[in-house]
Amino acid sequence: MTTPIRSTGPATAVRLVAQRELNTRLRTRSFFVGTAVIIVVIAGYLLLQSTLFADSDRSRVGLSGQSAGIAEQLTQTGRELGQEIETSTIGDVEQGRAQVESGDLDALVSGNSTDLAVLVKTELPEELKAALNGLSQSEVLNAELLRAGEDPAQVLSAVDSAQVKVSTIEPADPERGQRLVIGLVIVFLLYFSITTYGTLVAQGIVEEKSSRVVEILLATVRPWQLLLGKVIGLGLVGLVQLLIIGGAGLAMASATGVLTLSGVATSTLLWGLVWYLLGFFLYATVFAAAGSLVSRQEDAQSVLTPVTMVLVVGFVIGLNVLLQDPDGSATQILSLVPVLSPVLMPGRIAAGTVGSWEILLALVLTLATVAVFTWLGGKIYQNAVLRTGSRIKLTDALKG
Repeated sequence: MTTPIRSTGPATAVRLVAQRELNTRLRTRSFFVGTAVIIVVIAGYLLLQSTLFADSDRSRVGLSGQSAGIAEQLTQTGRELGQEIETSTIGDVEQGRAQVESGDLDALVSGNSTDLAVLVKTELPEELKAALNGLSQSEVLNAELLRAGEDPAQVLSAVDSAQVKVSTIEPADPERGQRLVIGLVIVFLLYFSITTYGTLVAQGIVEEKSSRVVEILLATVRPWQLLLGKVIGLGLVGLVQLLIIGGAGLAMASATGVLTLSGVATSTLLWGLVWYLLGFFLYATVFAAAGSLVSRQEDAQSVLTPVTMVLVVGFVIGLNVLLQDPDGSATQILSLVPVLSPVLMPGRIAAGTVGSWEILLALVLTLATVAVFTWLGGKIYQNAVLRTGSRIKLTDALKG
C-alpha cells in the first residue's frame, strides 16, 4: 500500500511529483526523437556553413590566351584585397566556358592585360571584379606613363603613398559578427524551449483534468505542491534537452571551424541555462493557469494562444532589434522588460553589448515578476483545476 504523500511533507511531495514528470518525459520516444532531429538539423547547418565559409574567400579563375601572363599578378592583387584567387590556364575557350557553366570555374578571363574580357555564369563577385579592374587599370596607367616619358614605378609609389587618415572613437571588434550569431542562436533555443515545455505543462494539466487523474492526485497532495512539482519536473526536462543540444552544437561548431570563440559560446550557454530557468518559471505557471481553465484538449489552444503570442512577439522583436542595433537604446530597454528578458538578455550578453548593472537589474526584475506570476498562476490553478465542464472565466477563477 502506497504511503500518502501529504504525510511526507511539502518538500518531499513536490520532489516526488517533479521526479514523476522527469522520469516520464525523459523516457518518452518524442524526447529522444525531438532532440536527435534538432541535433541533426544543427549538424547539417554547420556543415553547410563550413562549406560556404571555405568557398566564400576563394575564387577559381581560368586564364585563356594572353591573359595567362597575369596569373601571378592577379593572385597577389587578390591577396591584398583579402581574396584567395586560384588560377589555371585554359587552352580552349569553349572548354573554359563549359567549366564556368558547370561551376568548376567562377570566371574565365581572356584578352590582354589592358583589355580583359570576363565570362561568368551569372554574376562576377565584387572582390574578383575589384582585383581584375585594379590589375587592368594599373597596366593601362603604366602604358600611359611610359608614353608620357614618366617612370611608372615612381609615379605609382607616389600614388600609393596618398592614403586617407582614419580615426576611430572605439576600436573595431573583430569578434562582433560571431558574437551576434551566437546570441541569435541562444535566443532561438530559449524561445523554442520555453514555448515547448510551457505548452507541455498546460497540456499535461488539461489531460489530467479530462481523465480526472487530478482528483486522485489531489487526494494525496495539495494543489500548489502538484503545480510546483509539475513545473519543476518539466523545467528540468527542458534543461536537460537544452544542455544536450547546446553542448552538441558547441562541439560541432568548434570541430567544423565555424565557431572560433568557444569561450564566448560556453559562457553564453551557461547564461542561457540561467535565463531558461527564469523564463520557464516565468511562463510555466501562466501556461498552467491557462490550462486549468479548460477540461478538453480541443479547448486548450484558445486559452494558450494569448500566452504564446507574448512569447512570439518577444521573439520576433528580440530577433529584429538584435540584428538591426544590438547596442541601441531600444534593445537595452526591451531587454530589461521581464517578459522579454529571458529571450533578449542572453543575446545581448553574447554580443558583448550589456553592462553588469543591466544583467543584475534584469535578474532582479525577472525574479520579482516570477514571484508575482507564480502567486497569480497558483491561485488560478487552485481555484480552477477541479472544476470541469465548460471553459472557466478568468475572473471566476481569480475569485475562487
